[in-house]
Amino acid sequence: MKVLLVEDEDPIAFFLQKGLSANGYAVHRAATGVEAMDDTATREVDIAILDLSLPDMDGLSVLSRWRRLGLSAPVIILSARTQPDDRILGLNLGADDYLPKPFDFEELLARMWARLRPPMTPSTSTLRVRNVEFDLPTRRVTSDGAPIDLTWRESALLEEFMRHPDHVLSREQLMSRVWNLDFDPHSNVVDVYVGYLRRKLGGDAIETVRGFGYRLVAGDPYAGSLQRHGATRM
Repeated sequence: MKVLLVEDEDPIAFFLQKGLSANGYAVHRAATGVEAMDDTATREVDIAILDLSLPDMDGLSVLSRWRRLGLSAPVIILSARTQPDDRILGLNLGADDYLPKPFDFEELLARMWARLRPPMTPSTSTLRVRNVEFDLPTRRVTSDGAPIDLTWRESALLEEFMRHPDHVLSREQLMSRVWNLDFDPHSNVVDVYVGYLRRKLGGDAIETVRGFGYRLVAGDPYAGSLQRHGATRM
């Protein structure tokens, strides 16, 4: 996913670029409104994060011009301006979300995923990653058509991975979304259940990204598909 980050403050921009890149996003930064306009005219954008207090123009003007010129990508305003008038005007001008500074990075990721996730329809009620299919209404998981027996918690964890293929999901994110628990640095419950999934999907299905978390591999140049049996990757 390609992210346009419009932010003039270097420390905030560096923090966001590092964090978003670690979660699988390709990030391009624009430090001014003019750069932001030029970037949307010349490069593909899947989602934009827009600060309002830019050195050359108001971010709301950038947003208004984007929408007039036909930019359809979701736009999340990330701004220290928290007055209701700013939020209302931003949303009325076409912003999809408005997150005040200071912000929580995990919340920003969640809001981005909410905007990028396709709406659930009958045609998208089945998740597919390589040769694994997950039928959401029945909770039935198959690999090459053969059923995979998963516990409820294993299926919930797999669903989270399959909704974000090739994205790095931290232990904090997985514990919050699958277990509804605050992160406990002394708990290895996420690692244990990732191990369970690897034994059932194959050792190469879920990759460890050291220092960040885990990623469900959507493509592998060395294997044609996920294997139903294999060594667990540690």
